[in-house]
Amino acid sequence: MVQAVEVEIAGRTLRLETGRMAKLADGAVLASYGDTVVLATAVASKSLKPDTDFLPLTVNYQEKAYSAGKIPGGYFKREGAPSEKETLTSRLIDRPIRPLIPERFYYETQVIASVLSVDQSMTSEVVGITAASAALAISDIPFSGPLAGVKIGHVNGQFVVNPNMQELQNSELELVVAGTQDAILMVEAGANGLSESVFLEALALAHSEIKKIVAKIGELQELVGRPKRVVPVEPVDEDLERQVCELVAGPVREAVLIANKTDRQERLDQILSEAVDKLGDENTTRSRQIKEVYHDVEYREVREMILQKQIRADGRGPTDIRPITCETSLLPRTHGSALFTRGETQSLSVVTLGTSDDEQRIDALEGEYFRNFMLHYNFPPFSVGETRPLRSPGRREVGHGKLAARALTSVLPDKEAFPYTIRIVSDILESNGSSSMATVCGGTLAMMDAGVPIKEPVAGIAMGLIKEGDRVLILSDILGLEDHLGDMDFKVTGTRTGVTALQMDIKIEGITIELMRQALEQARVGRLHILEKMQDSLSSPRESLAPHAPRIYTIQIKTDKIRDVIGPGGKVIRGIIAECGVKVNVDDTGLVTIASVDESSAQQAIDMINRLTEEAVVGKTYLGTVRKIVDFGAFVEILPNIDGLVHISQLSEHRVKSVADELAEGEQVLVKVLEIDKQGKIRLSRKEALAESEQPSAAS
Repeated sequence: MVQAVEVEIAGRTLRLETGRMAKLADGAVLASYGDTVVLATAVASKSLKPDTDFLPLTVNYQEKAYSAGKIPGGYFKREGAPSEKETLTSRLIDRPIRPLIPERFYYETQVIASVLSVDQSMTSEVVGITAASAALAISDIPFSGPLAGVKIGHVNGQFVVNPNMQELQNSELELVVAGTQDAILMVEAGANGLSESVFLEALALAHSEIKKIVAKIGELQELVGRPKRVVPVEPVDEDLERQVCELVAGPVREAVLIANKTDRQERLDQILSEAVDKLGDENTTRSRQIKEVYHDVEYREVREMILQKQIRADGRGPTDIRPITCETSLLPRTHGSALFTRGETQSLSVVTLGTSDDEQRIDALEGEYFRNFMLHYNFPPFSVGETRPLRSPGRREVGHGKLAARALTSVLPDKEAFPYTIRIVSDILESNGSSSMATVCGGTLAMMDAGVPIKEPVAGIAMGLIKEGDRVLILSDILGLEDHLGDMDFKVTGTRTGVTALQMDIKIEGITIELMRQALEQARVGRLHILEKMQDSLSSPRESLAPHAPRIYTIQIKTDKIRDVIGPGGKVIRGIIAECGVKVNVDDTGLVTIASVDESSAQQAIDMINRLTEEAVVGKTYLGTVRKIVDFGAFVEILPNIDGLVHISQLSEHRVKSVADELAEGEQVLVKVLEIDKQGKIRLSRKEALAESEQPSAAS
């Protein structure tokens, strides 16, 4: 039987329906919002894989080309590997869902959100979050939701719920929030340097809309009325638990205070190995229980140490930032480079400047567009002292790169003022927490080193949270250990004046607006400290580009002159490129860009283009070429593809009987422009040009 609920959000109806499609899934919900339709399914295996000791959850968001009335490109004409947007949205759905599924639910679980129809509302991501949550809620899979997602924009000083494409283009904020009835679970945002107070207002508005949707999902859950599976709890032998605690508690308490990450982890691994050797046997269940108890002890000891003594693993206090060093201009042949090190986290950021030919073409459901700023984040295994095969970037790398790109986008110069394509590559050389924020800092320094005239420097910091009942402590600049054993990873980037990006993930069942207010203020103070350290190294963008960077010059020509520069079949522009050794591009507005490392070559190309696009000026004398002789005069080409008429009466001071007596086709002749009429016809005079050329000799 089809069951459905509806709720109005921002003037549009959100409909959640089940019982019509994908009925063999454990939970399936068809969500429609305007003309955007997303089908979300949730399925969990009925049998356990042996020795599984983690939540095997997979979340996939996929866009069907037919949803926008398109046929996929490429040879096979079908959807292929996930696009960047699909990868990022899969993460967006996964992050709030994962903490609401019990940790000890070891059954393989898969959530798939498929976009079946899409409009220009740009809401498929948040509809996907809501639909996936609803599918889990009505299924028998254990899930402490439901949750929902909304998007908030800020246009002309006003908040907009679920803004459309046009509104987003004019928005100073793009904020995606996911939460339950009681708290916020996930935040993803980019902004043009807005204040913390604006973000808090936006979060409060988002949560109020989320509550409406969550209430309706609850109604749908009651209509379906499917009971949840009981999470199997494997009882731990009390005597074994006591023995493990007695054996490892003291050594773990000492080990977590080892400042060096590698030494600390080696000691913790050694303690666990010794416990398994001493208390374990051939029974794999007993060994697994020893590991579970050990990890519980480690979890408690680290958190208690921080909450009670306010001392962290590396000896810092809650608000202390690790030592920072910044170096620039490391690599001689690159256009800009920087090495940013904070504690045991290090990013090598390198900037490359290119032309419009280097822009990335994006073929998305909402249409095709070009991207002239790219940031690519790499996380090689040696950065954490591990060995593993090098493969293409995974979800985490794509997500971290997108966050850093979003953080820097708002401070980039306008394309008209700096017509370059900018690519930043961040190679993480060491990692112990907050490598994406190191990428933001390193990327800022590398762009300044390359001479990119950014509006303001940007820094980033990762905040953590330890919460046990009413005891709460917010941590600045978290370590990997604090990320792993803590309750929150809250990344904040911004300038001195405002926030440019946010990303928050919660492992507990949400946090309140008040806690976010505290975290944002503590992050602001930490961000200002980091900016000071960065500006001690490089205070402003370099005045000139690197010697090996291309110089780009621009010329604005009239649109009706574009064909003259390009020529038939591109013959003219190819000739300029070949002769001058430069890159030349002409856009539809008549903006011509010339790129070359050599200034003289660029100037040669500029002169050639100016010659091609120059227009006749009344009163100016030109050395033209006679193209055609007629009875009443001669047509003389004074500029490329521009000619005028020299009437027979304007050929000479004396009376001319035949034009052929004075001129021959192909002859070069001085002429003066007398008039250009409304139709663009040019009247020339050889007589006046000759008179002017003789004046200096007459004066002498």
